[in-house]
Amino acid sequence: MTALAAPPVTARRNGSPHLLRWLIRLHRPALVAWAVFVLVLVGLLLWLGGPLTDASAAAWHQYKACSAPSPCTYDASAIGRYKDWYTYTTVAVVAVPLLVAAWSGATLTSRELEHGTAQLAWTQSVSPARWLAAKLALPAVLVAVGSGLLVGLHHWAWSRSQGRIDTAKNWYDLGTYAANGTATAAMALAALVIGALFGLRLPNSLGSMVGSLFGTGFLWSVMAIATPHLWPTVTQVSSLKLDRPAGSGIVMEQGLVTSTGAHIASPNCGTIAYAPCKAVYAKLDAVGYYNEYHPQSHYWPLQLTATAIILAVTAALTVATFALLKRQTGPAAPARKAAAV
Repeated sequence: MTALAAPPVTARRNGSPHLLRWLIRLHRPALVAWAVFVLVLVGLLLWLGGPLTDASAAAWHQYKACSAPSPCTYDASAIGRYKDWYTYTTVAVVAVPLLVAAWSGATLTSRELEHGTAQLAWTQSVSPARWLAAKLALPAVLVAVGSGLLVGLHHWAWSRSQGRIDTAKNWYDLGTYAANGTATAAMALAALVIGALFGLRLPNSLGSMVGSLFGTGFLWSVMAIATPHLWPTVTQVSSLKLDRPAGSGIVMEQGLVTSTGAHIASPNCGTIAYAPCKAVYAKLDAVGYYNEYHPQSHYWPLQLTATAIILAVTAALTVATFALLKRQTGPAAPARKAAAV
């Protein structure tokens, strides 16, 4: 790996205000785009949780009040409009970490190293470590505030539909679970650091962006697989008179319980009231269903545990990013120190 040599400093000046203004000017288009994105999505989520939810709930009330054969009139378009905009806003919130990863990988550190402007900043009495800290600090605050606001509003909008809209998503729906929780906001911060790390490792905008997207996607996939295992499940046993195991949530395992208490796979036949199914269950010595799952009460324990792990990984990646920068610019450190005396 070629070291990123920092030119020696000829004079010591207080560069912090200049550095901040320079960074804001350098990334002004991205700051404006992020602000517009957050504000537009905030407005859409307020609209979704307010007028759209109320209109859809009223339409469902009209629908339930219908009784055949009398004419039935209800606002079907309000139901469809709520469903469509819920999908759009959910996808937008879930996409935030990937958007952050793409921007961070393409521009945060890689572009300046590629064009030499980072080395120019180091000649203005700004050490590489201080340069990187400034590069990360302001975006981290904006990403944390913006993503936190979006997931909070999405959770609020979703909660207003519960018990009022029959087709509203359940808490364990994959997109809803992600868009409603703090883990997505934490993932956006992780994406920011991953982008900075790849930018130092691959000072090429396109390569760094691809690497950042891949790294963020990999971390998110690992966390999605691991999350259901971060908290103990509950097991519910129910009667074979039902057509399926009782209990809803994030299902880990389902099947049949035998007279000895053993858990076996279910043939998914249906209720015991159906004679052929009764014969199948008798042959298997089944006396009930079992369902090992996470109920809704586990939502926040799962979310907060996953959030803590992601933040810990983010902290470790931040340390690794500074260590990589120090290794790449290490030979220039004595020259800067001597020039400051």
